[in-house]
Amino acid sequence: MNRQRVVIIGGGIAGLSTAYYLCEHMRLKGDAPVEITLIEKRERPGGNIITEKKDGFLIEGGPDCFLSEKPWAMELCKRLGLGERLMPTAKPRGKTYVFSGGRLHLLPEGVILMVPTRMLPLVTSSLLTFRGKMRMALEFFIPRRKEGGDETLADFVRRRLGREALEKIAEPLVAGVHAGDPETMSIRASFPRFVELERDHGSLIRGMLARIKTMRKTSGGGAGEKVTMFMTLRGGLVELVDALVGSLKDVSFRTGETVSRIVKKDDCYEVVMEGGAANQTTSTANQPSFTAIKADSVVIATPAYITAGFLKDMDPGLSQQLLKIPYVSTATVSLGYKKKDIKKTLDGFGFIVPKVENRKIMAATWSSVKWEGRAPEDSVLIRCFVGGATNEGLVFLNDRELTDMVKNELRDIMGIEAEPILVRIFRWKKAMPQYTVGHEERVASIMETAAKHPGLYLTGSAYRGIGISDCVREGEVAARKILRFHA
Repeated sequence: MNRQRVVIIGGGIAGLSTAYYLCEHMRLKGDAPVEITLIEKRERPGGNIITEKKDGFLIEGGPDCFLSEKPWAMELCKRLGLGERLMPTAKPRGKTYVFSGGRLHLLPEGVILMVPTRMLPLVTSSLLTFRGKMRMALEFFIPRRKEGGDETLADFVRRRLGREALEKIAEPLVAGVHAGDPETMSIRASFPRFVELERDHGSLIRGMLARIKTMRKTSGGGAGEKVTMFMTLRGGLVELVDALVGSLKDVSFRTGETVSRIVKKDDCYEVVMEGGAANQTTSTANQPSFTAIKADSVVIATPAYITAGFLKDMDPGLSQQLLKIPYVSTATVSLGYKKKDIKKTLDGFGFIVPKVENRKIMAATWSSVKWEGRAPEDSVLIRCFVGGATNEGLVFLNDRELTDMVKNELRDIMGIEAEPILVRIFRWKKAMPQYTVGHEERVASIMETAAKHPGLYLTGSAYRGIGISDCVREGEVAARKILRFHA
């Protein structure tokens, strides 16, 4: 039997995971039914996962962790032999602060994402007014929604927890994770578990308490394994990328090459790339050369708008559907300081900033407090988040302007007057997909149209989850589909 040719476009975590699970199947079965080529336009795979080490600091340019509640990333780390490299947060119950009314307030203990599970910390909190606290507590008695269909995150939170909970807790937490606007975000696509809690328990509080009880009964990893809500790797998330790449001995990597389009032939696809050593090359004196790779299956693991460009000639309708998924730009600005120059005690994981405060950063993580080994003993590392759905233009300030802006924000919020000893900026242009109302229906339509092209698969953060674990899961799903297709 001839080996089937699979081309994966995109070397982020979804593309790498797809390749990994394809190779694992071949290893376990003892055969090699597919020949895999992975194309990545950057010089290095990993997508938005970038870890840098400088002067004793360990800096994450993109994501710095994954959720243990979604098991796929942790399971993949263990499969790759990284189990002993898994690292929990420095404290199981790290404090988070909210900047409101000109000062930092402790987020009430027991608030999980936005749901209060302990009443005393909520009642004694300085963050909320008495009216706001009572409105959150009354969530227990709010009837479940009877109407079907999607709903914005903002409408959902106002309906169940009140306006103050939206403005001071839900919105800044969401902005820090999704870089989104609650007034347009889909609750079903972005936070489906909240919808499930309301549906199954009639109350978020009641449902969350039941979930905590169940987790306590079933929690616990292996002997001596410590698991917190957020997990990372001791040497940074690049360890996951390096382990994945190192495991893909049978995959042909083509990095630093740009895909131009995909052409559908009678018996295969052709993935056309700009330049490179050609299998088939066409060029003129004033035109770039193009290389075409033949494939029986193509997996596209790139942002939806980039995928749309690849498919605009092959299927203009599918291309237009993909363009309906919006994206926003963000930036992370990491600053290192000497401990002696930080007057505030860093007794938590960082702070979030509600939009109503009209500040220019969305949040800050005290990285060297949250994670061990992120700064020299006499220093601290603070990572600030800029941009998103409501302040995207700030991402494109020049380095000096962006650094000065963030320094001014930290001076006003944390009282830091000193100059940083390290600054590192990472900009992510149109890198964060937005799951706006109707997202599930859009994705269903996209997948239905894509299914009309046997051997074409779409995966990645654009569709069913933006986190690392979500992308790992989607990569495994894509691999299974390919194997069934070629069985």
